[in-house]
Amino acid sequence: MTDHAVKPHINISQVSKTFRGRQGEVQALREVDLQIQHGEFVSILGPSGCGKSTLLMLLSGLLPSSRGKIQVDDKIINGPNSDIGIVFQQDVLLEWRNALENILIQAEIRKSPMDAATARAKQLLKMVSLEDFEGSYPKELSGGMRQRVSICRALLHKPRLLLMDEPFGALDAMTRDQLQLDLLRLCSDDDMTVFFITHSIPEAVFLSDRVVVMSPRPGRIERIIDIDLPRPRRLAVREDPKFIKYTRELTEIFMGLGVFREEV
Repeated sequence: MTDHAVKPHINISQVSKTFRGRQGEVQALREVDLQIQHGEFVSILGPSGCGKSTLLMLLSGLLPSSRGKIQVDDKIINGPNSDIGIVFQQDVLLEWRNALENILIQAEIRKSPMDAATARAKQLLKMVSLEDFEGSYPKELSGGMRQRVSICRALLHKPRLLLMDEPFGALDAMTRDQLQLDLLRLCSDDDMTVFFITHSIPEAVFLSDRVVVMSPRPGRIERIIDIDLPRPRRLAVREDPKFIKYTRELTEIFMGLGVFREEV
């Protein structure tokens, strides 16, 4: 578990976001306060429409907040943050570029030395068992393989902060399990902070150091649960009584919020 006494990597202070449209104003987030330490894996868990993705977009600098402040290290976020990696639910690969070329887009945009970038890209592909597919085009890859390529692209420049918006949400259960393992292995090799959005309680518990529970809209932080499970994580940890306790605790929080309703 990361020491929460040190200076945070991310400081989200009293952040609110309101969208204005033809139907009037919609408040997506209300007074969110959250601090995340260097190297922490933090999952944001909440129902659809609670502002999880909005919070990620504010943290990336792709959306401005309506009020409050977001700081990453000593930098106030008031515009696009180029020091991060982002992975969305859709892989957004370019169909006319093969797997290796899709990853190297990062290096081209950043004008990085291509020899070093190519070596790094091939290393990442090997780490996710795609070394035999670097010349394959997206249409020749499964959904899980495409998402592995997307993750490799986000990690090419060794970002200190990785933002992930339901990256495994569209995948089947077995592929999802494998990608969770791949992600943890990739993260363990770099001192990287991960901000991970999910709707899945077991996924949040399996991956995270802390799980941040958000209320229905307007989103606010309802609870933060520390996950005290050994690393490296193995799939067998899901049978650990502590894992079951955490999933039950989170389920009960959402039942209390009215997100889950059981018919008696």
